[in-house]
Amino acid sequence: MYHRILRVSALVLALVLLFVSGLISERTAQLAEHTQWYLANAVGVSVGVPENEYNTITTALTKQEHELDQREEALLQREIDVGIRSSADSTVSSLDSTLLLSGVLFILLVLIVLNYVMDFLRARRIWSSTEVTTQ
Repeated sequence: MYHRILRVSALVLALVLLFVSGLISERTAQLAEHTQWYLANAVGVSVGVPENEYNTITTALTKQEHELDQREEALLQREIDVGIRSSADSTVSSLDSTLLLSGVLFILLVLIVLNYVMDFLRARRIWSSTEVTTQ
């Protein structure tokens, strides 16, 4: 049963890796990236803290940073539209998820190989001990 779970999880992870990396189609990579954005926006936590001097300063700073990020995004989009910068800069998050999935797939494959090696050694030890008792 353990072998089956490892093989199935490695296969599923390899398919997800192909899907996320965009090797088959660039649209799958875009779909995976948009799914990550959707999930990141869907998950949220709210906490209430009483107003004080530090909260208002932090809120104002966060608002300014958000406005700056929006301006930077608009400027980047204009540069892409004009042709100064390519849209390859937006694939960084896709690369991160691809590397993460590749690492997990490598770990699963190592576990599968170790499992088969340990089973082989155990079977050889049992086989040699039964051979000694029959002589």
